[in-house]
Amino acid sequence: MDGSVSQSHQRAGLRLALLALAQFIIAIDYNIVFVALPDIGDALGFSPQTLQWVVSSYAVAFGGFLLFGGRAADRLGARRVFVIALVLFGVSALVGGLANSPEVLVLARAVQGLGGALLFPSTLTLIVTSFAEGRERNRALAVWGSTGSGGLAAGALLGGVLTGSLGWAWVFFSMVPLVVIALIGAPLLLAPDAPRSGDRGGFDVPGALVVTVGATLVVFGLVSGPEAGWTAPRALGSLVVGALLIASFFLIEAKTSAPLAPLRMFGNRSLITSMLVAFLHMSALSGGYYLFTTYIQNILGYDALQAGLAFLPLGLLAMIAGGKVAASMLNKSGLRTTLFIGMLVYGIGMAAMAAGMSTGGTYWSVLPGVAIYGFGGGLAFTTIFATAGSGVDASEQGVASALASTAQQVGAAVGLAALIVIANSGLDVSAGAATPAVADVVDGLRAAGWVAAGAAVLGALVALNLKKAPSSTAVPADEGREVTVSS
Repeated sequence: MDGSVSQSHQRAGLRLALLALAQFIIAIDYNIVFVALPDIGDALGFSPQTLQWVVSSYAVAFGGFLLFGGRAADRLGARRVFVIALVLFGVSALVGGLANSPEVLVLARAVQGLGGALLFPSTLTLIVTSFAEGRERNRALAVWGSTGSGGLAAGALLGGVLTGSLGWAWVFFSMVPLVVIALIGAPLLLAPDAPRSGDRGGFDVPGALVVTVGATLVVFGLVSGPEAGWTAPRALGSLVVGALLIASFFLIEAKTSAPLAPLRMFGNRSLITSMLVAFLHMSALSGGYYLFTTYIQNILGYDALQAGLAFLPLGLLAMIAGGKVAASMLNKSGLRTTLFIGMLVYGIGMAAMAAGMSTGGTYWSVLPGVAIYGFGGGLAFTTIFATAGSGVDASEQGVASALASTAQQVGAAVGLAALIVIANSGLDVSAGAATPAVADVVDGLRAAGWVAAGAAVLGALVALNLKKAPSSTAVPADEGREVTVSS
């Protein structure tokens, strides 16, 4: 009896490690490319205007296909989609490393974004459906969240190390062995998908097409705005058409018998709150990475490896906060309090980082703010997705996580675009313009930092929309105690 229980616990631990590895793959890929961009541009002949599409092509595909990926996990089976996603991710990473032209690399990155859009919701669905709601799931989500934060830190560091020692191609090749390990573990550790039954319904093909194209166009318009101009057809036209398609998506969902995202889900208070907070969280996070990187490289003169090392305190504290601290606070204080504190601390850290930026400043002047915002951001990240899955049926966990993550991706595009505009508002960035004064650059970065801090604090206030009253659900703790989980 004891042996079977121990074996079951060991298997559950290995299953969680596999799912955490999948999240690590997604997270590390988010950051590992940035420091390699100058080398990629030189090697493949990207222009300064087109180089951003090494990042943007991934973001457009990831953001556009997330909702499709979430529903695919619910309808086709999370394990099946998990494996398909890993194959797409690994093959596209290999092609990206072997690319010899800008077109091939951008296409490979787009396919990698599609793989990520399938992998993220299927991973989160497997976590939510494999671990009971309460203490067990909180711990699993904490491991998942802290691994994601660790991946962000490792991405920045490894990007600098690999680019400097082996060349830019290895930021893509390094993904392949991680994917192979995950593919080997999937059939061994993940339970087979349940047979499809009639009550699962069909797949909403018109809704999937409309929302995928609509979301893709919205993200494409957002990432095109800073480069092409917000009134250019490429940016404004994409935003308008995308918004119209998304509006029509809701009409389709109201009439179809098997909706991609049932409209009743938008009446789930926890889900809607998590989506709003996710939008504001990522708006500040994407801008924070940009502001911090710009400051230490353009103002302090750090090279790629030094910049990667500079991110370590942020990533380590985010791992700690998103792991054991988040699990403990979720069990003791509940979703509402934990999410509020996480976003508030996040905003305070952003403000402290902005305040530490000056023409005569050093890394140590911004480190306290960076550390605080890393801790708060990690705590909030884990809690956002615990909130998104709260009270959602197991058959709809994929689409719930996809809705929250879609809000994140749109928030990232909006936040980055807005903060770049604010940071550059006092600079002459036209072709042939003189190099802007350091003081003007720092003033712009500081102003953008204050706005990012405000977005995070607004997210803390939105978190108060969650229900305050605790649920009566009690789940057994490891020590045999009962722990009441607040909502």
